[in-house]
Amino acid sequence: MKTNYEIRYAAHPDDAKHYDTARLRRDFLVERLFARDEANMVYSMYDRMIVGGVMPVSDILTLEAIDPLKAEYFTERREMGIYNVGGMGEIIVGDEKYAIDYKEALYVGRGRRDVKFRSTDPAHPALFYFNSTPAHAEYPCREITKAAAVQARMGSAENANERTINKMIVNQVLPTCQLQMGMTELATGSVWNTMPAHVHARRMEAYFYFELPDDQAVCHFMGEPQETRHIWMRNRQAVLSPEWSIHAAAATHSYTFIWGMGGENLDYGDQDFTDITDLR
Repeated sequence: MKTNYEIRYAAHPDDAKHYDTARLRRDFLVERLFARDEANMVYSMYDRMIVGGVMPVSDILTLEAIDPLKAEYFTERREMGIYNVGGMGEIIVGDEKYAIDYKEALYVGRGRRDVKFRSTDPAHPALFYFNSTPAHAEYPCREITKAAAVQARMGSAENANERTINKMIVNQVLPTCQLQMGMTELATGSVWNTMPAHVHARRMEAYFYFELPDDQAVCHFMGEPQETRHIWMRNRQAVLSPEWSIHAAAATHSYTFIWGMGGENLDYGDQDFTDITDLR
């Protein structure tokens, strides 16, 4: 097994206004999450969130503590939310085994020394996407399916943003310290998400896009509402969204994305909206 990581530092919005395309991609885009028998992570200075991917194929992979944590094991002071976006797999937490199917999730609370990943069928490996944030308390591990999610249907076909928001790792479903995650599925023919755009200065966010054909792309919009920028992304890539930035996208095909948040509060509705006609 190989574990790779990099550190991403926080940017002031005044500085980000001057970034060219290459700098925006270097600082905010997470291009490589999944590789055979590897764990790949980005340690972000935005609320210390870690964004990562694990792809077990030929062996069971053990989650390792990376150097920035200065911890004996990964979840010594952290909680995690893990989604499977590949074939059937299993997450082993201590003595407990959780069978996690496609689009299902697992919350792992602080203090779980051993976290391992395996694929049920190596020919169709599981792809485990995760977010992790610092945690002040220990909460039970729990598997979450879409059936257990708090669902909200939003948008319309006329506005090309018909979508279902599956709130899965949120405080209405289970207790967490600061991590919140969910999955938004766009209806066929819809391509816009998160409109009207908003910011929430109390929380940062990460978006992971998938179910996008390999020959298609998604254009993620970021930046302050009156100073927006864009990043073109491919299937199974993630992007960091600072607390001062909007986070929205349009694509050349319908898709699904997983959103994860960490920060000051657990209030999903804590959003400062901007009228569509006021975006610049």
